[in-house]
Amino acid sequence: MSVNRRATASAAALLLLTAGLGGCTSDDDDAPAGRTEVVIGADLASGSAVDTAYARALQLMIEQVNNSGSLGDRQLVLRIQDNRSDPTSSLRNISTFADDPAVVAVVAGACSECVVGAAKTINDKRIPTIALAPADRVSAPVADRRYVFKIAPNSADSAAAMVAELTAGKLKKVAILHTNDLYGKGGVAALTAELDKAGIDISGTRAVKPTATDITQTVGTLVDTEPNALLFLVGPDQAGLASTSAKAAGFTGQVYLDANAAGDLFIPQDAAAATDNTMMVFTQILAIDDVISTTPAKAARKQWFRDYTSRYGSYSGVASFAADAANLIGDAVAQAGGDREQVRSIIETSQIDGLSGPIRITPDNHSGLMPQALTMLVARSGRWRLLS
Repeated sequence: MSVNRRATASAAALLLLTAGLGGCTSDDDDAPAGRTEVVIGADLASGSAVDTAYARALQLMIEQVNNSGSLGDRQLVLRIQDNRSDPTSSLRNISTFADDPAVVAVVAGACSECVVGAAKTINDKRIPTIALAPADRVSAPVADRRYVFKIAPNSADSAAAMVAELTAGKLKKVAILHTNDLYGKGGVAALTAELDKAGIDISGTRAVKPTATDITQTVGTLVDTEPNALLFLVGPDQAGLASTSAKAAGFTGQVYLDANAAGDLFIPQDAAAATDNTMMVFTQILAIDDVISTTPAKAARKQWFRDYTSRYGSYSGVASFAADAANLIGDAVAQAGGDREQVRSIIETSQIDGLSGPIRITPDNHSGLMPQALTMLVARSGRWRLLS
């Protein structure tokens, strides 16, 4: 791919992001002479900041895979459809991708309900799909998700990391805020089980809609139960709102966020002060400046961070999940071409040290991000740092 072609593809990707994603391809040019296009479909929501980061990461990684020469006479092309975070629209998009023989695989975005709602169609149409959504049900049970894989933190791993930190801090009473969707319900179940094993009491639990923009009263109710720590299982925007609300309610204890709260490298200014010293379970890449390149994998993560920030001006923590998905599909295409069944089989036995951390996918476990990928970060002066 020439420099001009890369620039054109990048500009098109950014244009489709701002225009709404829907029905567009990130590369409208024909493949170079002698090269066969292999399409990766992406089912994303134009109104989602997380899915915008996914789209950007997919575009950048696909360019890098194409430029690596690993695909021989093939060329990956990204084609994005807007699902508006609506399961019905998502099902239609995925069905359209599956019916197009040029599409070798699909990457699904942050909407867990969308992937779960389309799971039967994905299996019936035999289209390999890597989901970046947080809910555990996205990739389980495996018997019903033969063609669905997941690259995102698992609720049980996030809960275990959070409770280990609570135990180390000798905190004995917590209150939990979670979203009332598939991700939040699964997350609070996993967290409750871990807290029970550790002998930590729950003073209160409250659920909010994932789209709620005023959660002050709900957080205040949890603060009134006088916990030692507040645990927030919410998305990036609500994490800032919850932290600000807790501070306004006079809470002086420790705040913990699970991995779904990760957003940009820099915390929004209006939430920075309230978020200071908040802890979050996530991968190292959001604090990559604190990581020493002692292995090729760590060096690759630093380079990816530089490449993404150079292209887009800042870094989104979730970008590595989409990049790893594109990389896995690219590796499978390098071996199997456009044969979906072979691509599925290769993904199902993938073992890589990815940009997100170690990824191990097996026939019995389609959620590949390993517990070792997660660490504890702390907010300091408006950005995320490694806790230790």
